[in-house]
Amino acid sequence: MKNSALKGALGALAVVGVALAAKKIGERRKFMRGIFDEYGIKEKSPFGLADKIREMNDEQYQELKGKFKKEFGKGRCCSRKDQSFEVEA
Repeated sequence: MKNSALKGALGALAVVGVALAAKKIGERRKFMRGIFDEYGIKEKSPFGLADKIREMNDEQYQELKGKFKKEFGKGRCCSRKDQSFEVEA
C-alpha cells in the first residue's frame, strides 16, 4: 500500500479525537449528576430538571443558572462580545 503511513496517522488522529470527545462527554455527565444530586432531583432527565426549576424561587434559579453558564458557557469558537445582536424597530 502506498499510503499506509498516512492511513495510520489519520487513524491515530481519529482515535485521539474520539477519546477527547468521550472525555468531554464524561465530564458533562459528571457535572449533571452532581446537579441532580445537589438539588435532590430523582428523575434523571431534562423533564425532572424542568420540574425542579419551576419549583425554585428566583435566588435558587439564578444560582443554578450561574452554575450552568460557568460549565457550559465556554464559547471558545466565537465570542458574543464581537457580535452585535441589535434589533431596530
